Amino acid sequence: MKSTLLAAALLIAAGPALSAEMKTDHAAGKAFTVQDLVMMERVSDPRVSPDGTRVAYTLRQTDLPNNKGVTSVWLLALDGKSAPRKLTGGSGNSDNPRWSPDGQSLYFLSTRSGASQVWRLDLGGGEAQQVTQLPLDVGSYALAPDGKRLLLTMEVFTDCKTLACSKQRLDERAAIKSTGTLYTRLFMRHWDTWSNGTRSQLFIADLDENGVAASEPLSLSQGLDGDVPSKPFGDDSEYAISRDGSTVIFTARVAGNSEAWSTNLDLWRVPADGSAKPENLTADNLATDTTPVFTPDGKAVIYKAMKRAGFEADRLALTIKDLATGATRELSPAWDRSVDAFALSADGKTVYFTADDLGQKPLFSMDVATGTVDKLSGKGTVAGFSLGRNGIVYAMDSLTSPDQLYSVGLAGGATTQLTHHNAKRLAQLQLGEPEQFHFAGWNNETVYGYVVKPWNYKKGHKYPVAFIIHGGPQGSMSNDWHYRWNPQTYAGQGYAVVFIDFHGSTGYGQAFTDSISGDWGGKPLEDLQKGWKAALEKYDFLDGSKAAALGASYGGYMINWIAGNWQDTFKCLVNHDGVFDNRMMSYSTEELWFDEWENKGIAYEKPENVEKYNPVNHVADWKTPMLVIHSAMDFRIPLEQGIAAFTALQRRGIPSEFLTFPDENHWVLKPQNSIQWHETVNAWLKRWIGS
Repeated sequence: MKSTLLAAALLIAAGPALSAEMKTDHAAGKAFTVQDLVMMERVSDPRVSPDGTRVAYTLRQTDLPNNKGVTSVWLLALDGKSAPRKLTGGSGNSDNPRWSPDGQSLYFLSTRSGASQVWRLDLGGGEAQQVTQLPLDVGSYALAPDGKRLLLTMEVFTDCKTLACSKQRLDERAAIKSTGTLYTRLFMRHWDTWSNGTRSQLFIADLDENGVAASEPLSLSQGLDGDVPSKPFGDDSEYAISRDGSTVIFTARVAGNSEAWSTNLDLWRVPADGSAKPENLTADNLATDTTPVFTPDGKAVIYKAMKRAGFEADRLALTIKDLATGATRELSPAWDRSVDAFALSADGKTVYFTADDLGQKPLFSMDVATGTVDKLSGKGTVAGFSLGRNGIVYAMDSLTSPDQLYSVGLAGGATTQLTHHNAKRLAQLQLGEPEQFHFAGWNNETVYGYVVKPWNYKKGHKYPVAFIIHGGPQGSMSNDWHYRWNPQTYAGQGYAVVFIDFHGSTGYGQAFTDSISGDWGGKPLEDLQKGWKAALEKYDFLDGSKAAALGASYGGYMINWIAGNWQDTFKCLVNHDGVFDNRMMSYSTEELWFDEWENKGIAYEKPENVEKYNPVNHVADWKTPMLVIHSAMDFRIPLEQGIAAFTALQRRGIPSEFLTFPDENHWVLKPQNSIQWHETVNAWLKRWIGS
């Protein structure tokens, strides 16, 4: 969602595109710190009203004393004459705003009652009214097009016929004094949560004349041994109800004992009155099918589909299925990008979507009939959008700005900045200026990267460098504002920053993304080495003799790999949640499909693949000081991987430190923990490369 809009904002893109206005505004500012990062207000989830005159959105603010983020719902008129206003307050969080069909009310999720439930606020006045009063937390919801019913999801025991049954069973388990749990299959745990036997299931509830939901919603997915939405990051985009209200389609993976190594998410169709069991619409595709959207006439569904089973980073292509004949068609087979969020125009003729693209994440449109793709925005990252009658409202961020809301016409064109959250704070700061560059990487193919100048840059001076390696590995460290790995926190310490979208990154075509699988320590390392050389040659302010390499997840793996295979470049290393031993990783991670695809086979069938680029086999060559960070609730790359790396360092007598968080997962999310994380990393860098 980044278009020419940054021309209107003072916070946009990279390098040469950075406006003189921004440079002037920040000329007398202070350095950006982790405290600034943590306290930034975070805009998300814009939703345009049915008449197109207003937008509701979620704002997250930081309650530092209580070590948490607090979300609330805000409303902004799109006439440009008034400031946004906060609609929800009080105790608890409020988010996920959704409009009633007549635009007179806003629904939202809130924990103000002590549990996560759906609430409704009449915009004509009065207090918010509780819509659901259920014995279990509502995880997500969607309003039917006629506004008379509510789709919602809750964690239940699938053999329970009532919500009360699930609640009673949970209470009884909590009262048991013994703490052991017996498992008979995977997943035992997923992301940061141990399984307790419940599943997230889809329900539908009628709303009475007072707008209150029935106390016992009807289960639509009962009998399916799968989660709706999918875990751990699924949301309400994974289910939809037809415009006439007769049919619901949802996403679920029903994999039984193979769930931990299956990427086979399917679309399931069920009558909205529950009169028949769910029907699998995509049983013929053993790869992922997800995020259904009905066409306006209800005769077809558009969704995202992969083609290769077992590969979570395959290209997600927009596909349309005729619900009567079952015929499917990929909308734009020649367009070599993977679709992220998407929405269908009111007339069903155009799909709007976001996708990684050459280090940016713009907003695009696609003609449903021809598959023609047009880019509607420019540099930056579109983090969410909503279609209105005459235009689009989207949240956009960049390397120099957190998300703000912007508007643009349905066919693109001029953009308007709508919100200015954090403006006062940003006006007091001087941020590092970013610039994108490219070079000849592996096989002489073009690879992109970014350099960010230190906040106090002066021409002719040299600066120590933070060389950041992104995770995924099928991801992109691009022109966006990150709350865990933000280059500005290093620029604010007086470092220049370099990062490379090595082979395996997204946004450069599927072949480029595919190229890392089975070659974790090969092409990507060559790209990093060539990118580092190219940056040093192009930017004379980089002090290559004072450089640190940092990375998380796959980036942490690469730090361990660099320690044994590129030893004489960096003065120190920072490894966050990185893989140390590929063999143990293949038996201890939860989503086995990832490890098995990346190693081109199961560990016990293809042990040579696991060992080919295994960092543990090169510990004898380690000599560079390393800070290891690993959290106890990280089930993607378990804690022992970090402990093992630190043990190896200590046993070899290499200067090293180990930071762990007992209450964090693969990410460090709590505000105070984020501050401690950054302060520990900054102290480590200062010790070895100065400031």
